[in-house]
Amino acid sequence: MLDSPQIMSENADSIAEAATTPHDRYGELFEAVALAHIFRDSKTFADSIPRQPPAQIMEAYEQQRDQPGFDLGAFVSDHFYSDVLPGKGYESRPEHDLIMHIDNLWPVLTRNSRQHPRWSSLLALAHDYVVPGGRFREYYYWDSYFIMLGLAASHENRLMSSVTDNCADLIQRYGHMPNGNRSYYLSRSQPPLFSMMVELTERQGLRQAIDYLPQLEQEYAYWMDGEETLAPGESHRRCVRLSEEHWLNRHWDDRATPREESFREDLEIASSSRRHAEALFRDLRAGAESGWDFSGRWLEDVQDLSSIRTTHFVTPELNSLLFHLEQTLSRLHTAVGDETKADNYRQRALRRQAAIDAYLWCDSRGAYYDYDFTRGQCSIHLTAACVVPLFVGVASSSQAERVANIVANRLVAPGGLVTTEITDSHQQWDHPNGWAPLQWMAIEGLRRYGLTELADDITDRWLALVEDLYCRERKLVEKYVLYPGADFAIGGEYPLQDGFGWTNGVTRALLAQRAGLQ
Repeated sequence: MLDSPQIMSENADSIAEAATTPHDRYGELFEAVALAHIFRDSKTFADSIPRQPPAQIMEAYEQQRDQPGFDLGAFVSDHFYSDVLPGKGYESRPEHDLIMHIDNLWPVLTRNSRQHPRWSSLLALAHDYVVPGGRFREYYYWDSYFIMLGLAASHENRLMSSVTDNCADLIQRYGHMPNGNRSYYLSRSQPPLFSMMVELTERQGLRQAIDYLPQLEQEYAYWMDGEETLAPGESHRRCVRLSEEHWLNRHWDDRATPREESFREDLEIASSSRRHAEALFRDLRAGAESGWDFSGRWLEDVQDLSSIRTTHFVTPELNSLLFHLEQTLSRLHTAVGDETKADNYRQRALRRQAAIDAYLWCDSRGAYYDYDFTRGQCSIHLTAACVVPLFVGVASSSQAERVANIVANRLVAPGGLVTTEITDSHQQWDHPNGWAPLQWMAIEGLRRYGLTELADDITDRWLALVEDLYCRERKLVEKYVLYPGADFAIGGEYPLQDGFGWTNGVTRALLAQRAGLQ
């Protein structure tokens, strides 16, 4: 229905205008299009490009919508173009092995938005970036770190550096790194991996980490906003004060409305729920910020998505990554000679480590668990998030050994590390699916503590799984079923996506490691 536009150069639009979301712009029209099922999912229209200024489109809509025979689909086609930035498709060549396939995919998945359409939801970036693939046609925050691992292995240093610089630019512009470079993603972030991106960029010899110190501090301020005003037992946005001496963080979203990329879908969930709609929408959005959208780990009833309670939990992976950010800030302030700030962040890292031990480590179970701070109890669900404290080094040696034992006995499947033990949720971040970023964090975390046998075992299982599907289907996909007998992963809000950015990145990095070991 929608065809290609002539892309216009971005002019001097203000940051506020660029941050205006499609629903903010089009209101009733946006809602009508979503509810009319004109497109397969709500994201298509949220990403579409207006042919005229939004005010003119809304004026035309208000004049025409009540006329006899008004055709909403035709109106949309007349006034919007499709997002043409995804680029051309890609067909794998039979003679290419997995490494060559991934290396050839990087330019296919590379975009730039320096010349981009005005009034679209896309936020301009100054440098090239890599998209995951499929319906995901923009820069995503936590995906990008795992993509960078593969870029490093493929010797794509210029592109890897550009990915980091784009993240820094967005943090400087908006005060945080959004979920992705769409205006409708600005109300939330994703797992904060910028300090990891900076570390990787420095390790590759491309930039010094201190070049990114202002943006690292901005990101930290975003996650800790409100900490100084909290009494024990209170929370504000992403910050939770659990006791007199303990602070941890949760996921949040600054809006409490349906997600624009899933507008119709969220309204349908709300229509069958007894919950207050704003609380439901906030928890759905916070689940999207977590990156685990969605998992039974967030649900009161694992078979009912409307029972989601994401904002009630502080989690091992979020707080581990913030521990890494605090350590990075301490190290960099030492490097620039500011020992006062260095010591402040050092103490904050120690404070967080103590809080992780107090609230997220369950000694009786021998692993890290989500903590429901509103009920004062650990979650019952063991998840692969328990490996992230090992990934950043916040665990003790004895804790790491106990986590490894739990992982080996309960979370290792034929194809690698399974996401959770939850088998009946029908959510994509649950059993039997496996995801590349969790494999990487588990493998690297185990190796950090000298637990190489289990790390190598997970590596071998994951690479065999990815290589098997590639040999049969000539592609990599977003997620995998880790058990024999099923080719493609199931669950989630959308069909399985090909591409796929972080699978490419992690697989390419693991293949490079294997070659180095040989």
